[in-house]
Amino acid sequence: MRFTQLDRILSLKKGESIEACRCLALSEGYLADHFPRFPVMPGVLMLESLFQAGMWLVRVSEDFENSYVALKETKSMKFQGFVQPGDTLNVSCQIKSRKERLTNLRVSGSINGEVAVVGRMVLESYNLADRGISDAFVDEYNTAQYKKTFRLLCDQMNPNNPSKTVMSLS
Repeated sequence: MRFTQLDRILSLKKGESIEACRCLALSEGYLADHFPRFPVMPGVLMLESLFQAGMWLVRVSEDFENSYVALKETKSMKFQGFVQPGDTLNVSCQIKSRKERLTNLRVSGSINGEVAVVGRMVLESYNLADRGISDAFVDEYNTAQYKKTFRLLCDQMNPNNPSKTVMSLS
């Protein structure tokens, strides 16, 4: 994941829900163009923050079994507010159902308790090797990298031992 849209994972209940945050700074390069006199986080990046939180929830819930989690579908997404520099977008995702490789989530993002975005997402998880896209060692490498990133995002949850906060990452 090249462009991380989350700063911290605040809480995570395996198989149930996740809460995370994204703090928007004026130094974000895209804000000069979006929009010059009224800088706001683009809706697609708000959506990406929600997806990334959901992705971590799916990964943890599956014990990092699959190396790839893709956004399959969004449903009923409603954008109700702007995220401006200095704001913190608090995102939350709850698993509504799981069937085979698909996970249905209810997602929302809020600023100071006011809803900015809400809707549903369907995420699909799989290994690249299972689809003939790459070899199994690529899946193993990607999974190891995701575990490292996950530890960093969880660092604020339990600074003494982030991996024990939600699950054991061996």
